[in-house]
Amino acid sequence: MKRSNLVSKSETAAMLERISAEWKGAFAPVPKIKNFRVHALEDGSQIVTGPGTKIARTRDGRYLPLLTETGLLERFPHVVVDMGAVRFVCKGANLMRPGITEFGEFEKGDIVCIRDESQGKYLAVGVATASSADAEAAERGEVLKNLHYVSDAVWEAAKEIRE
Repeated sequence: MKRSNLVSKSETAAMLERISAEWKGAFAPVPKIKNFRVHALEDGSQIVTGPGTKIARTRDGRYLPLLTETGLLERFPHVVVDMGAVRFVCKGANLMRPGITEFGEFEKGDIVCIRDESQGKYLAVGVATASSADAEAAERGEVLKNLHYVSDAVWEAAKEIRE
C-alpha cells in the first residue's frame, strides 16, 4: 500500500451519491458516513473505508463491493459457476457462458458477483457484458468482465486494513 488519507465531508458525500447511483439501490439505505479514508494501492486502485464499510475502487474509477463484505455482496445479482471455472476466475479470467450453472437477473453494465457451486462462496465481482436473459440463451461468449477477485492486489491489501 502506498498511502492512506482522509477525504473531506463533501468529497465523502459525493462518493456516497455516486456509489448509490452506480449500484442501483444495492447501497440503500445510504449509510451516514462523515469521512471516508482512501487507501491507495501500488497498481493505481484504491480501497475506500468508512465505519463498517470497505469498498474497492478500480484504476478506471469504478466502485465495487469488496469481496470481504459478504453482507453487501448479497445485495447484488450473482451467477453461480461450476468448479471447472473456479480456478480461472480466481486468477482474473473473464467469465464465459459455459462455466455458468445458475443466473440471477441483471442487465448489461450491472455489477454482478460470482459464486462457486459447491460452497456458495464469493469468488469475484465483475461487470456484465450481456444481460442475464441474453447470456442464458447463448451457448458461448463472455458474460462478465472480472474486475476484482480472490487473491488479487485489492484482496491482499484489504487484509492489512483495520478499521
